[in-house]
Amino acid sequence: MAFPSSVRLWEVGARDGLQNEKQAVPAAVKIELIERLVECGVAYIEAASFVSPKWVPQMADSAEVMAKLKRKPGVVYQALTPNLKGLEQAEASRLTDVAVFAAASESFSQRNINCSIAESLERFRPVCERALGHGLKVRGFVSCALGCPFEGAVAPAKVAEVAAALIEMGCYEVALGDTIGVGTPKAVKRALEACAARIPLSWVGVHFHDTYGQALANIYAALEEGIDAIDASVAGLGGCPYAPGATGNVATEDVVYMLNGLDIATGIDLDGLVKTAWWISDYLGRPPASRVARALAARLRPSVA
Repeated sequence: MAFPSSVRLWEVGARDGLQNEKQAVPAAVKIELIERLVECGVAYIEAASFVSPKWVPQMADSAEVMAKLKRKPGVVYQALTPNLKGLEQAEASRLTDVAVFAAASESFSQRNINCSIAESLERFRPVCERALGHGLKVRGFVSCALGCPFEGAVAPAKVAEVAAALIEMGCYEVALGDTIGVGTPKAVKRALEACAARIPLSWVGVHFHDTYGQALANIYAALEEGIDAIDASVAGLGGCPYAPGATGNVATEDVVYMLNGLDIATGIDLDGLVKTAWWISDYLGRPPASRVARALAARLRPSVA
C-alpha cells in the first residue's frame, strides 16, 4: 500500500510523557507545554489523565490543567478515563474526547490494573456506553501489543482480539502500543496483519516506545500498511511506571523530521517543536532524548538563564 499523504499525529507528552516524572511538574508548566505544542500546529493532544492520584500522583492536577488551559478551536484535547469516575471528571472539564486502554498481556493487565484482560474490557464497557451516550468520542489503546515485560512475546491474534473488542465497544480508533519498546518492523507487520483480519486498518493507530531504537523503523513499517495515526511525545518524554525498563516514547521531533522527508503532511512546525522540546527538557534538567532536537540545538535551543 502507498504511504498516506498525511497523518494525524497524537502528541502524548503532556500525559504519557510526564506521568512517570519523579519530580513534581506544576499545572502551570503542563499548561504552557500544551499551549506551546498547539502553537506549533499540534491538532491532537493527550492533555490529561483522570486516574487515582494514589497510583499516578503526577496527574492529580488534571482538572486544574483543563480548567485553566486556553483551548484553541479545532484542536482535539483528550484525557485518559479508565473508569466512570474518571469519565465524570472529563465531562466536568468539558472534554469531548476520552481514551480507555486494555492490555494484550494477561500478566501486564494484572500488574497494571489488577484484573484479567476480559475483566478489564468489561470494566470499560459502561465507560464507553456512557461516553458515547453523552456525545463523547472514545479512542482505545492496546498495551503490550509487541511484547510484555513479564511474558515476553505477545501473540498477534491476542492483539487483534483486544483491538476488535475495543472497536466493538464504540472506540473510533485503537492505537497499538509497544509499551516496552521491544518491537521490530516484522512484529509490527504481523500485529497489523492480524488486526486487518478483524477490523479495518483505517481504525488502527500506533504508539511506539524507543527502548531499543526501533520506533522510527516501526513507524515506517506501519506507514507502509497505510496507518495514518501516530502517537509521539515531545522530547521523547515518557515511560510506563508498570513496565520495568521501559524508556520514553518516540520523540515527536524525530517523527516529524522523518515524515517531512517522506512528504507526508502533519501540519506541525518542526522548528517550533524543537524549541518546545528544549524548553521542557531544560525545565526537567536533562537533554531531550530526541536526536533531531539535539542536532538542531545550536540554532533552536532557547537561551537558559
